[in-house]
Amino acid sequence: MRIIVLAGGLSPERDVSLASGSLIANALIENGHDVMLLDLFLGKDNKEILPIYRNKNSKDRFHYIVPEREPDLAAIQSSVISDSDFIGNGVIDLCKDADIVFMGLHGSVGENGQLQAIFDLYGIKYTGTKYIGSLLAMDKDISKKLMRENGILTADWRYINLNDHNDFSTIKYPCVVKPCSCGSSVGVTIVENREQLHTAIDYAKQYEEAVIIENKIEGREFSVGILNGKALPVIEIKPLCGFYDYKNKYQKGLTEEICPADISDEMSQLLQKNALAVHNTLRLGFYSRIDFILDDNNDAYCLEANTLPGMIPTSLLPQEALAAGISYNELCDIIVRGNIAE
Repeated sequence: MRIIVLAGGLSPERDVSLASGSLIANALIENGHDVMLLDLFLGKDNKEILPIYRNKNSKDRFHYIVPEREPDLAAIQSSVISDSDFIGNGVIDLCKDADIVFMGLHGSVGENGQLQAIFDLYGIKYTGTKYIGSLLAMDKDISKKLMRENGILTADWRYINLNDHNDFSTIKYPCVVKPCSCGSSVGVTIVENREQLHTAIDYAKQYEEAVIIENKIEGREFSVGILNGKALPVIEIKPLCGFYDYKNKYQKGLTEEICPADISDEMSQLLQKNALAVHNTLRLGFYSRIDFILDDNNDAYCLEANTLPGMIPTSLLPQEALAAGISYNELCDIIVRGNIAE
C-alpha cells in the first residue's frame, strides 16, 4: 500500500508526533509498504524530511529524539510562507493520492477532529477515531461530563474560561490545573496551595484560554489500551520523581513502566472494563488509550482518553500490545489494515 504517515504540525506536541511518526514510518517500510513521512504544517516545503515515498529498497530510515522542552511554534511558523495556519503546501493533494493516511499527529487540529472532518469531506482514509469522537475526547470538560453522565468515575473539576472574570476562592487544594484540550501533560501543574494557583493558570494560558481545575486524586497511575474493540494488558506508570509530566514521559529513564501491571486479576479486569466503557462512551475508533488513577480505596478515576496515543516502541500502547504478543511492526500493520477495512 501507499501510506502517508502524517506528523508534526503546529501543536505543542509537535516533537512527540515527529518521534512517533518516524518510527511508524520505519515499521511500515519494513512491513513492505511504500511510505511517505509528511509534516502537516511544512508539507512540500519541508527541507529536512523530503515528502517522497520510501520502501525497503531505500537506504534512509527516520530518526527523531524528543527534546526536554516543548517546541517554539512561533519560530517554526515564521520559517515558511504558508497559505494556511495549520495545513502545509500540498498536504491535502498528497493525502488524496495515498491509499491511507496513518495519523501520527498529537494535539491541536490533528487530534481534535478538525483534520478528520476535512479528510472525510475529501474521502481520504485515515487511521484512528473519526471527527466526533476526536472532538469529544480532546475537550476534557466535555469528555468528563459524558463520563459522569454514564456512571464512569472521574475527579471533580471546574471548567474556566480565562477571558471571563473568575472567582477562585472556592478552589480545593491540592488540585491540578490543565489546558482543556492539550495532551502530553503540556501546560499541566499540580497546585498545592492558593499561592501557586495563579502561576499555574498563567502557564496553562500559554496554550489555551480554557482550562480545567481538577481535584487531585492521590494514588497509582495506570493506562489501558484498546485495540479493535478489546482491552490490552494494563500498564502501571511510576515516575521516578514528580508526576508524569512532559519531561518524564519522553526522556529516557525517568519513568518506570510495568506491564502487565502488578495488580490483582480482579483489578486488572475492572480497569479494562472501565477503559472499554470510556472508549465506547466517547465514540472512539479502532484504537485508543485510557488513563486512570487508582486511589487507596481501589476506586479507579479516569483521567482522560487518548485518540492518537504515542507510538514510539516504548510508548504505553505499544508496550501493552507487546505484552499481548503483538510486536511494534505488527501493531502498526494491524492499525492500518483495521482502518482501511472500515
